Amino acid sequence: MKDKALIVVRGAGDLATGVIHRLWRAGYPVLALEALRPAAIRRKVALCEAVYQGSAQVEDLKGLLIQRPDQLSQALDQGAVPLLVDPAGDCIAALNPACVVDAILAKKNLGTHRGMAGLTIALGPGFQAGVDVDYVVETNRGHDLGRIIAQGFAQPNTGTPGVIAGYGAQRVIHAPAAGAFRALCAIGDLVQEGQPIAQIYGEQGPTPVPASLSGLIRGIIRDGYPVFQGMKIADIDPRREQYANCFTISDKARCISGSVLELVCRHL
Repeated sequence: MKDKALIVVRGAGDLATGVIHRLWRAGYPVLALEALRPAAIRRKVALCEAVYQGSAQVEDLKGLLIQRPDQLSQALDQGAVPLLVDPAGDCIAALNPACVVDAILAKKNLGTHRGMAGLTIALGPGFQAGVDVDYVVETNRGHDLGRIIAQGFAQPNTGTPGVIAGYGAQRVIHAPAAGAFRALCAIGDLVQEGQPIAQIYGEQGPTPVPASLSGLIRGIIRDGYPVFQGMKIADIDPRREQYANCFTISDKARCISGSVLELVCRHL
């Protein structure tokens, strides 16, 4: 793996982890960069959990939190993917990676530019291929999911989650108030519509968070996280029999990751 050029992935949420996993399985050394307090919902398939726990396991891939860039080789020697808290990407220039992938999915550019590496790739809206980065990969579900864009933009953010078993926006739960999040359920739990799945403790006291539909808790934000009103805090899968989906990389992440690997193989 060390014989290949380093790839830096900005972000380690669930879609970013799908990309990291695909690159790692192909034998590329990968460094993931994350924020100080990641807010992933699908935490069981997101390497960013290593920021809190020191390590994270997603399928057959282990992520290890490192404190400094010079600890990169130590993690790679263990067959793991190192993860560093560096939301601004300050370490990138010194590491001189062959490729930088912006997988933050912030719907806007948080500083990634073509000068960061010989190959730069961004996922989703907020980037112009050929200007901000070399390539953009479409992240919107539908016919063009995973499409590689060499000139122009990905589809704009619709604000509406993809439809699963007939449910779209109803699958995703947003915080009804600001405050400290306290989970009453865990990922993989089966819940009924209207059942309290969490409480948010704010200035006006506790606010209950009911399940928006019946199904499996596919994702829920970390217990104790300080949320703001309207923040995405949970995701329910109406397909009750799909328990394994809560703990494995999604079809969407695998599709997008294949496009990233295609670009990496083509150029590196």
